[in-house]
Amino acid sequence: MKNVLAMVLAGGEGRRLYPLTRDRAKPAVPFGGMYRIIDFTLSNCINSGLRRIAVLTQYKSFSLDRHIRMGWNVLNVEAGEFVVSVPPQHRIGTDWYLGTADAIHQNMYLVEQEKARQLLVLSGDHIYKMDYSKMVAFHNEMDADATVAAIRCPVADATRFGVIQVDAEGRISGFEEKPSNPTPLPDDPESAYVSMGIYLFNVDRLKGALLDDAKTASSHDFGKDVLPAMMKGGRLFAYDFAAASDFGSKGEKGYWMDIGTRDAYWEANMDLVSVSPRFNLYDEAWPVRTWQGQNPPAKFVFAQSDAEGGRRGEALDSIVCNGCIISGGRVRDSILSPNVRVGSYSEVSQSILLDDALIGRHARLHKVIVDKRVEIPEKIEIGFDPEADRQRFAVTEKGVVVVTQEMIRRLG
Repeated sequence: MKNVLAMVLAGGEGRRLYPLTRDRAKPAVPFGGMYRIIDFTLSNCINSGLRRIAVLTQYKSFSLDRHIRMGWNVLNVEAGEFVVSVPPQHRIGTDWYLGTADAIHQNMYLVEQEKARQLLVLSGDHIYKMDYSKMVAFHNEMDADATVAAIRCPVADATRFGVIQVDAEGRISGFEEKPSNPTPLPDDPESAYVSMGIYLFNVDRLKGALLDDAKTASSHDFGKDVLPAMMKGGRLFAYDFAAASDFGSKGEKGYWMDIGTRDAYWEANMDLVSVSPRFNLYDEAWPVRTWQGQNPPAKFVFAQSDAEGGRRGEALDSIVCNGCIISGGRVRDSILSPNVRVGSYSEVSQSILLDDALIGRHARLHKVIVDKRVEIPEKIEIGFDPEADRQRFAVTEKGVVVVTQEMIRRLG
């Protein structure tokens, strides 16, 4: 892995996650209580032996930059190792990043400076575990110019993704962007390969392809423009992620989640608090790293019986992070990020409470995402009356309610 440089694309707006992305880039959105979404990609890099990682930022990057600086300053700079945040620099023009390929094109100076022979391009907004060294070994074995990580998906669901057509040897023969009739796999007519947004390139081959693309009026996207062009006369292969994945049992094999919507975000978090989650946060062999503040332990207070008024501080089937105080409230099937306060007689179920949220006494929340530092008023009910919720908050197609500081202020 010494000759590989990783670039993580982390500048996306994440519009479908709004308002959680109102003040932060999508990769900086909290996940699983104590993590940020980007932590999973960066942890994959470190666990795979990658020690040169550039995170390309752009949209509202302050929170993300700070997290990388505080939480990922863990490598030996003197040995040429780094995790560094790289903002747009206008090295080759005055445009911001115009697409995924353009973001890499504008930073080829860094690739050349590091004398990397291979470039691994990653997305900073997916939840999965992957040993990238296996993909590099496959790439070298196939003598590929470019390799695209792919995952099998039911044909009916593949219409939401970029679909890769392959021959019997796994060589890429075509690309389809969100097709209405996806081309199935040669060995499985019920499934199609969809791109995971993970690309491995030989640098000498990539440089020319990016230069050619920069001269056109394309969307400057890898899946739509650069890879289809490289396929002509080049050796491009699909890397079967699920077949190579060997993480745990419990359904984790081949787990890859694009939490691009608020419903998908809620569902992925709720999976973590299930009895047998598909994604295992407790895997000692593949740890997920992050930055943690110096917070005291979680605390649960008051345990009165119903006869005494039912004031009980408890959390069942939930993740409760450091600094939380459940003060006479009841929590079930929920995730509490650091420093959350749950007031007496309140009830919280199937909800995600981000850092420093405060739940007032006698409040009731069901299927609610509470943004950072939001103070939920006393006696309010959220998640029980869809019509009332839509007038006050943001409600998803599946009925998940998102509450921000601005929404609470509007309540008066």
